[in-house]
Amino acid sequence: MNYLRGFIPWIVFAAVGSEHWEWGAVAALAAGAWLFSVDRKRGAAGDSLILEQSTIAFFAVLSVVAFAAPDSGLREYGGALATGWLALTAWATLAVRRPFTTGIAKRQAPREVWNNPVFLRINVVLTAAWAAAFTVTAVGLAVVHAESLGSTAAIAVQVAGFAAPALFTAKYSERAQRAAQAAKVTAITQ
Repeated sequence: MNYLRGFIPWIVFAAVGSEHWEWGAVAALAAGAWLFSVDRKRGAAGDSLILEQSTIAFFAVLSVVAFAAPDSGLREYGGALATGWLALTAWATLAVRRPFTTGIAKRQAPREVWNNPVFLRINVVLTAAWAAAFTVTAVGLAVVHAESLGSTAAIAVQVAGFAAPALFTAKYSERAQRAAQAAKVTAITQ
């Protein structure tokens, strides 16, 4: 569940930004910058911190917009915008063949598996699952706000949008690794 750490700024924004979006954006920016600096001090390579860099960029821009126009109509769509940005980030990392989950996985996996096709394939699938979940969540949040369905509906959409891919990540990784190990054993015994 170490990968959830990268979502802390987004959770901070959802919690603080529900009442004061400008302060939510600044708090999320501060959380993102702090996590990024901690990871860099621990020796994490910049290319393994794609989500963190994207987070900082989003909340830097959102902070400026939120303070420049605190009554902007964008305020109501902050959750949809944030999740939409995550979706764009995830899809972009797939497009350039650097799935954002790879950097997270490299923090937990031994270096000798980083170039293994199974490791790479797992991260493509995981990033695609997160990208799809972010996309559906962003659309869902936009609909919730456009239809004035209330904060309970928005919270339900956000929780489902993070819980579903988190559960998939946990289950899929284990299952894919077991399948790869079984295939390896079968190949050896034949």
